[in-house]
Amino acid sequence: MNAELDRLGAEKYILLTTFRKDGRAVPTPVWAAQDGERLVVWTAMDTGKVKRIRRDGTVEIVPCDRRGKPSGESLLGRAELLDSAETARLTGLIGRKYGMLGKLLIFFSRLRRGDSGTALIGVTLEQPAADVAEASEAEPGTGSAD
Repeated sequence: MNAELDRLGAEKYILLTTFRKDGRAVPTPVWAAQDGERLVVWTAMDTGKVKRIRRDGTVEIVPCDRRGKPSGESLLGRAELLDSAETARLTGLIGRKYGMLGKLLIFFSRLRRGDSGTALIGVTLEQPAADVAEASEAEPGTGSAD
C-alpha cells in the first residue's frame, strides 16, 4: 500500500468519493498531500463531503484530472476529520505542495471563513476497490459463519 500512497500523494488531484445515506456515490476532485501513512485533503467545513464523512468515513480515492476524470485504479480508504490542532499543523503541507496558488487559496479561505471554517480530512488506504467487489461476489458458503 505504501507505493500506492506515494503515487497518490504525488498526484496533483485525486477524486475523493464519499457516500450518501442511500449509498449513492458523490465524487469530488480535491487537492491532497501525503502525511506519513495517510493523505490529507483540505476543504471548507460547510461542504457536503464533511457531513458525509462525519456520518460514514468510507471513501474511494483515485487519481484524476482537475475536472474529476479518473486516471487510475480506485482504492478504498477511511476518512476522518482532523482536529483543529492537526489542521493548523498540517495545512502547510497543502501550501508547500501547491505553491503560491495553494498558499493564496488557504489564506483567502481563512480570511473569509476564519480558522474554524476550514478543515483537513485524513484518509488512510485500505485496499483496492476491485478487491472489495471480488470479495462480495465470492461464492456463498466460502466464508466463516458468525
